[in-house]
Amino acid sequence: MAMTTADLQALLHARYGAAAPTPQTAADNPVIHALLQHRSVRSYTPAPVSDDVLQLMLAAAQSASTSSNLQCWSVVAVRDAERKQRLSALAGDQRHIKECPLYLVWLVDLARLETTGERFGLRREALDYLEMLMVGVIDATLAAQNAAVAAEAQGLGIVYIGGMRDRPEAVAAELGLPPRTAAVFGMCVGYPDHARPTSIKPRLPGTAVLHHERYDTSAHLGPVDDYLQIANAFYQAQQMKTNGNWAEHSLHRVRGPEAMRGRERLASALQALGFPSR
Repeated sequence: MAMTTADLQALLHARYGAAAPTPQTAADNPVIHALLQHRSVRSYTPAPVSDDVLQLMLAAAQSASTSSNLQCWSVVAVRDAERKQRLSALAGDQRHIKECPLYLVWLVDLARLETTGERFGLRREALDYLEMLMVGVIDATLAAQNAAVAAEAQGLGIVYIGGMRDRPEAVAAELGLPPRTAAVFGMCVGYPDHARPTSIKPRLPGTAVLHHERYDTSAHLGPVDDYLQIANAFYQAQQMKTNGNWAEHSLHRVRGPEAMRGRERLASALQALGFPSR
């Protein structure tokens, strides 16, 4: 079925509410429609995710941009129920990790370059610098997002799991990670349970995040005020438990190290996992 301008506008309204733009082009572009329909899915049917589906997700992931073609990322696919149970416990007992048929742990991976340099007698001192850790994190993130789009294009739903950074050493031990690798985040993958549907979550108006030529420190003020009302309406419709409005809820999340659920020690954990980060 062809996508119409009305279809596109409905998706934009779901994403932005009254602040939705009204573009006059790309109404029938299926890629744009697929991207705009993204939502986090935390409830799944028991149907397994086949290796064929996983391979297409992997191919999409490896088609993402990667800095200097270094490809400083890897991913661990977890289907074993007991291992998912243990990984869930390390991420605050999130039930969807246990329930999803496929759990992917996306890694920054400098170990492959370390091993390659050792094998061929090549220098690799730059692996000790923060820049290379950032390269690996960025590479893993770009790859994972491509995989997420490929999953959704095949009828699957996903949700990212930042809780893999709560106890990174324990996650590394569970997955048998070598030095110079660490989990960036997890991703639950499965076929959505339509008995427990989810909705598109509104985002900040585009005017809050788009700057022209130079950063405008006041550009977000009005859009944030408008967004508080849009987000509150969504929270109420979804019966979500939040710490007040979007501003209060977001600032509660960053109020101090006590809110970071173990991630306040991430720098020392990464050092222990082989990332000196000079």
